[in-house]
Amino acid sequence: MQIISSLLLLLLLTSCYEVERNCADFRIGTFKFEAVSGTEVYTTRIERNDSIEIEYYKESIDTASIRWINDCEYVLRKLNPKSMAEEKAIHIKILTTKGNAYTFEFNEVGKSSKSRASAVKTSN
Repeated sequence: MQIISSLLLLLLLTSCYEVERNCADFRIGTFKFEAVSGTEVYTTRIERNDSIEIEYYKESIDTASIRWINDCEYVLRKLNPKSMAEEKAIHIKILTTKGNAYTFEFNEVGKSSKSRASAVKTSN
């Protein structure tokens, strides 16, 4: 009987835990994204409204259209791709949110391998 009570308590505690996902808070605004490659940290600034995302990285500026699937998922497509690789759409899914930051996964549409990253909202 004690084992059953313990299992029920464990089930109750784990079923109440829910990952925070206030995705609508991250639909528009300015964001900072940092990626590490080897020993270098690369910082990208992103400005996003409901239908356009502008990415500023070093001296380059890229603009992409946004198609929202739901509050937590969208597809990016570069407006002026410079190569065949840039023509491919990117699927982005916000996994968790906390304060002014969110963690997301992304991949080329149609591909199964996904990468994860985090971004911080710096302004509305």
